[in-house]
Amino acid sequence: MQSQIDIGEKAPEINAKCYFPQEADIKEYKLSNDRGKWVILTFYPGDFTFVCATDVEAFTEKYDDFSKNGAVIYGISTDSIFSHKEWAETSPRVKKSRIPLIEDFNKRIAEAYGFLNRESGAARRGTVIIDPDGKVQYLSIHNDGLGKDAEHIYTAFMALKYIRDTPADKGHICAIPANWRVGKEALNIDTVKDIGKL
Repeated sequence: MQSQIDIGEKAPEINAKCYFPQEADIKEYKLSNDRGKWVILTFYPGDFTFVCATDVEAFTEKYDDFSKNGAVIYGISTDSIFSHKEWAETSPRVKKSRIPLIEDFNKRIAEAYGFLNRESGAARRGTVIIDPDGKVQYLSIHNDGLGKDAEHIYTAFMALKYIRDTPADKGHICAIPANWRVGKEALNIDTVKDIGKL
């Protein structure tokens, strides 16, 4: 049976090789070394594929916004580290990438996070957001043909960060309404007086 993580649970540890395109270097990566930061894991089916290159490009375009707000981004597929390196050096879109690519050739990461496609053996397309305590706060898996909306994921990250950084008063809940955008007001709900008012 495939593993499945849940919101609020500790994110499974990652120990794997990672290709850092800006440095053109392969290093060992450990998720727990990023404790204290927000971590965005963008899973994708495979290197040298069309939609996947647009995912990497989209996250690269939002890289500075994520970074200045305390988040790091990593791409993960079941390709080898050598495939990651070659893809980053040859794809016109991925060449511009600032997103490190984590090797999951043995499929353990995709399995642990519930992203492994049993039929193809590849990772499914999706995203995980992990908070600075190492707990999963966002989990999305969707059709492999659907590229990611990096702006939406950035908004979700910033909303989660707002909730974390804005403790509610006693008897209140800080929550984010639908269609919220960065810079807008959140909901400060009085759990007794506001019942039925929203």
